[in-house]
Amino acid sequence: PYFGDGDPPNIVRMIPVPIDPADATDCDAVLVTHEHIDHMHPPSYGPLVNDLDASLYAPEASYESPDYDGDLDAPEDRRNVIEAGETFEVGDFTVHVRGANDPDAIEPVSYVVEHESGTFVHAGDSRPAAEAFPEIAAEFDVDVGALAFGSVGEIYKYDLGRGERTRWYMDENQIVEAANQLELDRLLPTHHDMWQGVGADPKVLHEHAASFRYPRVLEVPHVGCSFRLDEPGIWRMGALEG
Repeated sequence: PYFGDGDPPNIVRMIPVPIDPADATDCDAVLVTHEHIDHMHPPSYGPLVNDLDASLYAPEASYESPDYDGDLDAPEDRRNVIEAGETFEVGDFTVHVRGANDPDAIEPVSYVVEHESGTFVHAGDSRPAAEAFPEIAAEFDVDVGALAFGSVGEIYKYDLGRGERTRWYMDENQIVEAANQLELDRLLPTHHDMWQGVGADPKVLHEHAASFRYPRVLEVPHVGCSFRLDEPGIWRMGALEG
């Protein structure tokens, strides 16, 4: 969960912060895929860890070299160092740590979360992963996967006084390639609306994915929506009341 506003004027958040993390009432664990500020952000996970007694799981590099200058804001007994190949339990969930391919991160991982209602994978900001993703597909029957989708654009560099050409996340062809490597039944594209300069339109993915076996279903998330592992479709705000 990331409830920060980026690093303006360099990195400008383009969607509203959905909640104050201090308003959360239930959290057992926070899973961090890598050290970047929008994934390892103490002001975001701090209330979850300190107020709700959630456990923090992150690769060693996220603790040692976080993209954040302040205190990590997590007691030692709540910090768990993980690496690819490990498995741990969180309530009714079994979480498997697996590999990822993020050239912008020090020690990226992906998470495969198993539950009786289905299996979910979050690959962080990974690009297609020729070894790790097919291995996940061979080991698990993944129902839903969240993958980072973006574009090549210009991110303003304050110290340079100008924009700089930047490639973040996967483009249309790469995200479909990754979905096929993982053999995803349902794809949830993420990050496409987060940052000024590298936005993308996830609706075009219908055309890119049409001739491939995977994903079978494309579901585009919006702020305030939720998803169910065992039932395709986006649940709107009103559905959360029940």
